[in-house]
Amino acid sequence: MKVLIINGSPHKNGNTTIALSEMENVFRKNNIETEILHIGNKAIRGCIACKSCFEKGRCVFDDEVNQAAPKFEEADGLVIASPVYYASANATLIAFLDRLFYSTHFDKRMKVGASVVVARRGGLSSTFDELNKYFTICSMPIASSQYWNSVHGREQGEAKEDAEGLQTMRTLANNMSFLIKSIALGKEQIGLPEQEAWIPTHFIR
Repeated sequence: MKVLIINGSPHKNGNTTIALSEMENVFRKNNIETEILHIGNKAIRGCIACKSCFEKGRCVFDDEVNQAAPKFEEADGLVIASPVYYASANATLIAFLDRLFYSTHFDKRMKVGASVVVARRGGLSSTFDELNKYFTICSMPIASSQYWNSVHGREQGEAKEDAEGLQTMRTLANNMSFLIKSIALGKEQIGLPEQEAWIPTHFIR
């Protein structure tokens, strides 16, 4: 079993990494493999709605998005982590996620998702909600914790002082591990839920 972790911070060894490292330790104890992608300092442009991915099966811009796509397909869970900028996620991460989710057409149902947000003070809840929307549009169950998945810290390394935040990360990883294992067992014994054909409508029809 494997969890793919997307770190949206431009600082590879910053506070977001501290939060994710806490989770990685727990995943390891649960015999779940992890891979972390640091994309926060990459030159990733946004989606241009060209729809080429429907013909080519991959994004027209050949960068970290296309490299991450097969890893996402293989993974049983996805963790998305971001620092908070103006009560929102890092714009590079959002560009990455828009293109990753839109250009990958494999079945994402029952892959477990979790969002992690890190900030000095405010904007955590709005960023947390923003990131969770990528999961809920794809039938991906969301792993929860004992509190909203957030850690506080401003200067590099300060997140280590947020004892409750780090405990929240450990609880999140344990809960996510349980969900991944339970869903794998359910797939084996019951199978995936029946899926209806998509009924695409919009507000003027």
